Amino acid sequence: MGVGRFVYTPILPLMHAGAGLSAGAGANLATANYIGYLLGALVGILVPALVRSRALLRISLVVLTGTLAAMPATHDTAVWFALRLLAGVTSALIFVIAVSSLLSHLREYPAHLPGWAFGGVGAGIALSGLLVLVLRPVADWRAAWWASAALAAVLAVASWNLRPEARPTTTQATQATQAIQANADHAHEATTVTAAAADSSHAPRTHRWFTALFASYTLEGVGYIIAGTFLVAAIEQSSPGPLGGGAWVLVGLAAVPSSALWARLGRRWSRPDLLLAALVVQAVGIALPALIGGAPAALVSAVLFGATFIGVSTLALATGAHLEFPRSVALLTAGYSVGQILGPLVVAPLLHHGYQRALVLAASVVLVAAVAAAVLRIGFPHHMVVVRATAPVRQPAPTESAADAGSHR
Repeated sequence: MGVGRFVYTPILPLMHAGAGLSAGAGANLATANYIGYLLGALVGILVPALVRSRALLRISLVVLTGTLAAMPATHDTAVWFALRLLAGVTSALIFVIAVSSLLSHLREYPAHLPGWAFGGVGAGIALSGLLVLVLRPVADWRAAWWASAALAAVLAVASWNLRPEARPTTTQATQATQAIQANADHAHEATTVTAAAADSSHAPRTHRWFTALFASYTLEGVGYIIAGTFLVAAIEQSSPGPLGGGAWVLVGLAAVPSSALWARLGRRWSRPDLLLAALVVQAVGIALPALIGGAPAALVSAVLFGATFIGVSTLALATGAHLEFPRSVALLTAGYSVGQILGPLVVAPLLHHGYQRALVLAASVVLVAAVAAAVLRIGFPHHMVVVRATAPVRQPAPTESAADAGSHR
């Protein structure tokens, strides 16, 4: 999925130079992929049985690989749009099925393992970026797409026999599968959160915190995707050569451990605090290439961006699950996906003047998301009652567990 969804970023400058793709058309192709991803995610949510389909997983692997191989076969932007839309749908289906399988089969294993597995997205980014970086001096954009298709095919073969999750016995199990995506480190807690956690008359009202979280995460979708789409092109605009491709490889490498590491930090500090910190760090990373420029800024930017964009998702979804807001994971995912669709459209008018302004706008949006995260921290209910499958228990106070030592920080 990391290859199929994100290889477009390092190939985009090659398509500008060799395929005559305009900046506006490039933004539209990115939007097509994000629309497809939203559609695929909604299918996974609305038809839970598909999450357990090995046939659908295999079909999605084949189709995603095929969309990569078909990109060089035409110069028609309408066909490219359709291919990137289809790539988005299949990427989402692969992700939903794989994550559900992963967390179902690792439920009795250490909770950090799913976090490391989420790093596969980062590994796909790094491998595809490295592939384009190596090919660039000797090949054109067509060869880059064909090579990425070959890489995706190899990874598809390796994942061909992945076992989907077992059929759930209750509605709560389906909800747990969604909630568990929230945070790898809190997977065992998330699997036991149910819609009938407590009588509504006694349940804490969390609307105001969830509203701030929803606003923050939706804005993150807008800002992060602008950088995720145009970072390489922006770097190469000011520093022609391999620097942009090398930075994208660093983004992937930094993303590999990020989910597990942010989850581990969540055992010592409160998630709203960590979410605020991650958003501020990400905003700085996005702004660096536009405000400073040069190789050091580009490389630092890549590390900061790669280390935070998956971590922000981990923290935000975990916070939503903690608040026990109805269908929090689905709502947050929908808001984030809509933000991703809007991002390229919002900056499209700015691209005629280069990519630097787009990155500045992206960093500004992420900073606004950080402001919403700061609002989320005000009076946040760190020690809500969490109802488990067995009996209701209260999360330990700071004096009871070192894991929550940062609750009041």
